[in-house]
Amino acid sequence: MKIGQPSDLPTSVTSTVSGAAQKAAQNSNAAANASTNANQSTRSAGVAVTVSTAARALEKPERNDAADVDTAKVASVRAAIQDGTYTVNAEAIADKLLSNAQEMLDRTTR
Repeated sequence: MKIGQPSDLPTSVTSTVSGAAQKAAQNSNAAANASTNANQSTRSAGVAVTVSTAARALEKPERNDAADVDTAKVASVRAAIQDGTYTVNAEAIADKLLSNAQEMLDRTTR
């Protein structure tokens, strides 16, 4: 015997369950309608907003970022990886990680 099957439940229980489901659906519809009404009233409020020139400058993407990439070096590293001759300098990576961590710690203590 399986518990909770609709055929096992008395009719008074199933009507109560379906009534509760209907009330829950009505409550969720009411909440959605209230949210929609709030969004519409916010849009019609007509609040003026000004954006500074500094904020506008931040919004525009920088076109100079591509110039910072050394395409010749990228091509040589790519070729070395494909050939299997690329070696990782673990000491240089460790030194840079430590200096970056030190820099971040210095910024937080100021």
